[in-house]
Amino acid sequence: MMNQSQDATSIKASSRPIVWTIAGSDSGGGAGIQADLLTFNDLECHGCCVMSATTAQNSLCVNLVEPVSASMLLAQLDTLWSDLPAKVIKIGLIASQQQLGLIAQWLRQLQQQSQLPFVVLDPVLVASSGDYLSDSRINFSPLAGLISVITPNYHELYHLSANLLPTFVPAKEMYNQQNNMILAAQSLAEHFNCHVVAKGGDASWQQQRAIDVYVSRQVQGASTLYDNQVFLLSSARVDTSNHHGSGCTLSSAIASFVAHDYVVHDAVVLAKAYVTNGLIHSRAVGNGPGVLARTGWPDNLLLMPQINGVNIKLSHNNVEPTKVPCVAPLGVYPVLDCLSHLTHVLEAGCKTVQFRAKLINEDDPIQQQQLESDICEAIRLGKEFNAQLFINDHWQLAIKHHAFGVHLGQEDLTCFDIAAIQQAGLALGISSHSYFEVLIAHQYSPAYIALGHIYPTTTKQMPSAPQGLTKLSRYVSLVAKHYPTVAIGGINLECLADVASTGVDDVAVVRAISLASDVAEAYRQLHQAWLHLSGSRKYLTVHQLNNDNQVAI
Repeated sequence: MMNQSQDATSIKASSRPIVWTIAGSDSGGGAGIQADLLTFNDLECHGCCVMSATTAQNSLCVNLVEPVSASMLLAQLDTLWSDLPAKVIKIGLIASQQQLGLIAQWLRQLQQQSQLPFVVLDPVLVASSGDYLSDSRINFSPLAGLISVITPNYHELYHLSANLLPTFVPAKEMYNQQNNMILAAQSLAEHFNCHVVAKGGDASWQQQRAIDVYVSRQVQGASTLYDNQVFLLSSARVDTSNHHGSGCTLSSAIASFVAHDYVVHDAVVLAKAYVTNGLIHSRAVGNGPGVLARTGWPDNLLLMPQINGVNIKLSHNNVEPTKVPCVAPLGVYPVLDCLSHLTHVLEAGCKTVQFRAKLINEDDPIQQQQLESDICEAIRLGKEFNAQLFINDHWQLAIKHHAFGVHLGQEDLTCFDIAAIQQAGLALGISSHSYFEVLIAHQYSPAYIALGHIYPTTTKQMPSAPQGLTKLSRYVSLVAKHYPTVAIGGINLECLADVASTGVDDVAVVRAISLASDVAEAYRQLHQAWLHLSGSRKYLTVHQLNNDNQVAI
């Protein structure tokens, strides 16, 4: 299934990232290597395979599992690596302890040569039919320190953590069962020194929602706010028995998204949405459980998981605002820290602007007093010129002095009062730098979502890498039906057309205006160029969009 986003950003076969699967062959075609290769291809990767075992199975049963020899397994690994080295490796069925030891030793050698790729382990023990595919006594510990993510299902989770957490809280109630699942996932993360995605789809105590436990470790290229955290990823349960290969599909999807340079947070939520959509469109091919559909890059916000932080607060229940501001199109959206620059762009006709003043020393009362004075003046100017003026970060002062809106970064979301902002009737804009952060922003129902940074920028130190136009296009395809989208980061007149080609609604600019010799003229040029590029594209306010689309969380 090819969607609009794929068509716009499709990757040439020659440049597709190489992803491997080390797994068993499913003669029924629904799981194992077959499912992995289908997923890799669907998500625009070049898939290679190392076969660990052949199976005689159909949709009803597994009649025989025959491991390949140690020499054949090693020959496959070495031969592939010499010509088609993997960016990411997904490991599925390992048929014996000997095989596991050989794979661990091979990976250890790559690690010693600083060539170890990202590794996703799906510890396959039991097939969907209930038949054992490998020796349940296999000890996966030799892979500790070599794998990046492990993705056990609910029963595999307890099997793997049995010796790590010998006692659990009695699990008669859902809370205790969920808490035990979290403890078990955390024990695996500690033992293997990796991220854990513990799948809850096979947990009988889960009812209408399928809840996965995601334990993160340190993630390079993402906000440290979400390092070493526990999240519950919740999706509506799909009523189908056609779930053969769902675990293989999830792990191979994670591998694919990582191969496209998405941080692991993104890969996990995208893979969960991919599996959900695959289940929705699944089909029966035999007399037993059917197979998942391959549905292309996720672009439906309503199929993405809800993210709950176990140790950090992430909003899900909004307070009814006293007044909903009607947000007009942002267009070219200057982000300025100077009152004189602010005055110049307002005089040039700018109708949406952000005032981003920072404190050098937050404990200095003189600086605090000056900051409040500057914010008061910025808000006054906004009202004088009938402009939508957003205050960056300082939401208490924005409320106190009745700003039009406030703009917050991800780091602010765990320590601000969403109810106070909503009750004050302020418009809320939120920054994001990944799919994961877009989903968190969505849970606050903002007036717009800022997507960045698109190009390299020197205005602030960023933990994330530049997102680029391909990622921007995909973010837009996910959320533009529900929220106005704003691209930010390194945008100037020269790249404006490329940014506009992604379909993003608006652009925020910093240096292109603040460093210009004539601030007002720089704004006018950008504004006129954007009007020309955006043409007659219609904008809808968030209030209208939410009424039309009924965005559900």
